[in-house]
Amino acid sequence: MRLTRPTPPCQLPTLRWLVALLLLFELTAAEAGAQTAAQQDNQPVIRFVRNPDPAPDFKLNTLDGKPLTLAALQGKVVLLNFWATWCGPCRAEIPDLIVLQDRYKGRLQVIGLNVDDEEADIQKYVEEMGINYPVAMTSNDLRLQYGGIPALPTSFVLDTEGRVVQKHVGLWNPGVYETEIRALLGMPIMAKVETFEDKGEVFLTHADRATELPGVNLSKLTPEQKKVALHRFNADTCTCGCNFTLAQCRIWDTACAVSKAATEKIVTELSAPPVPAAAPAQPDSASKLQSKPVRPQQ
Repeated sequence: MRLTRPTPPCQLPTLRWLVALLLLFELTAAEAGAQTAAQQDNQPVIRFVRNPDPAPDFKLNTLDGKPLTLAALQGKVVLLNFWATWCGPCRAEIPDLIVLQDRYKGRLQVIGLNVDDEEADIQKYVEEMGINYPVAMTSNDLRLQYGGIPALPTSFVLDTEGRVVQKHVGLWNPGVYETEIRALLGMPIMAKVETFEDKGEVFLTHADRATELPGVNLSKLTPEQKKVALHRFNADTCTCGCNFTLAQCRIWDTACAVSKAATEKIVTELSAPPVPAAAPAQPDSASKLQSKPVRPQQ
């Protein structure tokens, strides 16, 4: 009979330590995983358009007379910045745009598209600020192609294929622009990237995709009534002078009282209870006793 050799007493603590270390490792890994998940949940988020549209191209001349087109910038991330010298937020963000252009030189192209300034004034301002990216005057037609540009500054972010993936209105944290630029260049970022469908936020032509509009309460409508309302919003033209549909105007100018009143009227009409059909008139007692025609007396 073969006797099993007992484990020496000195090895028992070793086994216990191995088990303890294994459990500690598993707990540490679980905690690290939970911490990583929590960090990811707390990460900032950047959003890009899903299935983006090509940016409307243009043929402009910069202030120094050089031709400027988007077609010549394929392979670079492009930041189109609509601005004016009289716009305070525009002036405030220019130093950040200069830094971005310098930091990502060769992979990024910032373009300043000036609105409503005299060319001589712009040239002087460009020299004073040391702007290191091309600046050109923009026409009203070009502004309309990009949605009318209701506020300044307005910036469009283009990917390396010349598609508009994001639009920013107003003064934004330059860190947002830099994170977007790095993401589009395939560089590491400390943020999550999400995508969204353009429902007029970038190009107003896509307002017909929207199921909700700024300042329009559709909660009182049934699903069928909501479809009818949205159809009318996209079929009726706003009379404020913008030449947009009601849906486009609500997105383009949320303060427009004309489009707000018109959409509210449509919602009220659709949500009103149907008027019951009038009951057929009942003949009175006199009409029931219709006498036969009286034959004339002979």
